[in-house]
Amino acid sequence: MNKIESVDVFILKAPLGKAKFWSSQSSFPERNSLLVRITSGDLCGWGEAGQYGPAEPVASVIKDVLAKRIIGKEVQPTVISEELYSFSRDFGQRGTYVEAISGIDVALWDLLGKRLGVPVCKLLGGNFRDRVKVYATGCYYRHDHDDPGTIDIGESVRACAQEARSFKEAGFRAVKMKVGLLTVAEDLRRIEAVREAIGPDLKLMVDANHAYSVATAVSLAKKMEHLDISWFEEPVVPEDIQGYSRVKAKTSIPIAGGECSFMRYGFRDLFVRPEGPCVDIAQPDIAASGGLSEFMKIATLASSFGVSLVPHVWGSGVGLAAALHAVSTLALSPFTANPAYMESEPVIEFDRNPNPLRDGLLSDHQFSLGSDGALAVPLDRPGLGVTVDMAALERFRV
Repeated sequence: MNKIESVDVFILKAPLGKAKFWSSQSSFPERNSLLVRITSGDLCGWGEAGQYGPAEPVASVIKDVLAKRIIGKEVQPTVISEELYSFSRDFGQRGTYVEAISGIDVALWDLLGKRLGVPVCKLLGGNFRDRVKVYATGCYYRHDHDDPGTIDIGESVRACAQEARSFKEAGFRAVKMKVGLLTVAEDLRRIEAVREAIGPDLKLMVDANHAYSVATAVSLAKKMEHLDISWFEEPVVPEDIQGYSRVKAKTSIPIAGGECSFMRYGFRDLFVRPEGPCVDIAQPDIAASGGLSEFMKIATLASSFGVSLVPHVWGSGVGLAAALHAVSTLALSPFTANPAYMESEPVIEFDRNPNPLRDGLLSDHQFSLGSDGALAVPLDRPGLGVTVDMAALERFRV
């Protein structure tokens, strides 16, 4: 039996209480996501979507529109993803429909791996590594009120430095911090404090979550160039591709972006520019940009243009497992003979904010940082190599 029998969706929410945090664009009072379960015979596969805004629209697209188009079909992830995108192209080239397809696609790869008895990365062509280097994402804004005007800048600077220092002590070799909620001068103080806390040997990246105009982004970039920043992420809004090019032309800091881009066509628009790619690092989110099938196409496109690929990861342990399998298939940069951390060897994001959906949803796997600054790819079982704890899922289920 290799036919799809059922498609189920699970909207998950995990309130954070006093652990609430902020980026430049959003507050995070809870962690949320949407899991997709696809069943065939005695096996099921799990995927993840619904992280970009409310999960309910994505759940509705899967339940009410897409599921009926795939039930009864063979478990062929790439074929089904292409068919679903072709069906929804007129009205869903980005956003909710592509997110829905992403969750379905990952679940199908997990299911196919289980059916064939092999890990997903083997199905994708093979893994170059069984451990993937990671960087810590943290140093968000943490304060007691919804009004950012209440932030005590001195306390924010101290808290950032302390948090970054804890990442270094935990064994991380790179840290990504948030900017964009405060003034350039105030955020520069935070960046300087983090650099001092982690020292010159660790990599430091800065993520604005598209908070700035081109002029402001260039101003901050110029002011932090002396701090050896490995990349400046989402300096301007994702629609402003020309703005990305303008910022990139004005700074020596590499520019990263793409977590709000969809399908290979969205990334083509980032790469195919008269002046060359507008990003140095592309960041597709597997749970939103088209799934694993599309990730492999984006990876091929990126390598053709000499653009590094560092997936955006934000969600449960299912999404993180999928990203680890995907990154394990990426070759070293073709432009260097010697592997160098974050310069030629692929890395992945490891969010360090509280997340019960990552740390408490799987029954058989904990993502633990090794002394090598890496996470193990779940290779000891077929598919994604992780098992959803159904009792835990029901606790988080809405």
